[in-house]
Amino acid sequence: MQNKIVNTFALLLMALTFTSCDVVEAIFKAGMGVGIFIVIAVIALIVFLISKLGGSK
Repeated sequence: MQNKIVNTFALLLMALTFTSCDVVEAIFKAGMGVGIFIVIAVIALIVFLISKLGGSK
């Protein structure tokens, strides 16, 4: 009986650990996507400002 409880607990622990790894991976992928979006937005803002300053001559 004790061995069955230990095996069940080990299986549950492994299942939770693998699930949390997937969650962390998804968070980092989302973070990378947001970071790329912010970089593109900043570059677009810089290009816009340079075009406005260049066009005012």
